[in-house]
Amino acid sequence: RLSGAAGLMPDRLLICTDLDRTLIPNGPQPESAAARDHFGRLVARPEVTLAYVSGRDRALVEAALDRYHLPLPDFVLGDVGTSIYHLGPGLDWQHQPIWEAEIGQDWNGLSRSDLEQNLRHLPCLQLQETTRQKKYKLSYYLPLQADRTVLARRIEEAVEPLGVRLRLVWSVDEEAGTGLLDVLPARASKYHAVEALMQQQGFSLADTVFCGDSGNDMEVLVSPIAAVLVANSPADVQTLARRLAAAAGQADRLYLARGNFRGLNGNYSAGILEGVAHYFPDTIPWMGFAEEASRA
Repeated sequence: RLSGAAGLMPDRLLICTDLDRTLIPNGPQPESAAARDHFGRLVARPEVTLAYVSGRDRALVEAALDRYHLPLPDFVLGDVGTSIYHLGPGLDWQHQPIWEAEIGQDWNGLSRSDLEQNLRHLPCLQLQETTRQKKYKLSYYLPLQADRTVLARRIEEAVEPLGVRLRLVWSVDEEAGTGLLDVLPARASKYHAVEALMQQQGFSLADTVFCGDSGNDMEVLVSPIAAVLVANSPADVQTLARRLAAAAGQADRLYLARGNFRGLNGNYSAGILEGVAHYFPDTIPWMGFAEEASRA
């Protein structure tokens, strides 16, 4: 048995996971063949509530559900933490407007287009397609070599007269070879969205786990929430997460998947299973390994 950091097995469990390169095996590392099936068995349990936490919007999450045959979640925290959906029976996406009302306060009653007007003079920012823009997400392309520190200062100066509070989320589209920037309300983040879901659904730190792989998961990975970094996560992300978690006194709330759990390699969903088993060893029978062994 792995020694869990969360203590006794709770009556119910909230599993929050990033999608790309965490649950979805779309990185260069190999996926353990049976891992997603075992993940599906785990989250099918009535005790488990499943939430996907992603930068993807609804259409891209739906595309991933179909392409990768992912289990249907109970909740989707999408658009880089700016939207929360509850999925009812028959793929009924129920938007949760309370969360938007909360984060919207940071934009001082202004709209995405109001902010965009004030940033138009910045030459290195290229507005992304209309489908990528959301009520509280203003998204740009930018050159990979752009100086983020200088650009962040210019953005803050440009919106200062509006009295808004922003969060800037930087990332890279490796396939397209371009930088990406999401301008969000200050309270909009994966961490704050997970916290809001926990509060809304009555989950605590004792019965919640988050799984991720990259820098945009960092705020949750080093928080008091029990967190898992899958084995395929980049080495620099692992190093930074370890350092920040230790500095925050949360080293025991961060688990780095290593592989060799039930013959799995620790990448993607195999790392999720390994991490959940670390914190909540009583869930291991829920993962279906015994049934697999009996068929062998």
